[in-house]
Amino acid sequence: MSELITALSERGDLAHVVLGAWAGTSTSMLLWALKQVIRFNRRFEEFMHELEKLNQILKMDP
Repeated sequence: MSELITALSERGDLAHVVLGAWAGTSTSMLLWALKQVIRFNRRFEEFMHELEKLNQILKMDP
């Protein structure tokens, strides 16, 4: 591992390593956010479905 760090520091590719780390981190955060949005949307759809069922039940009572 130290050989890799030495090679990167000698060639000046440390900026590329940092850029790759930033890109990987931002991509994983984006995927996490999209996953959360999908989960929220699914829960909201279930809530709306249950609300629709409740409305149907309440409409039946005179």
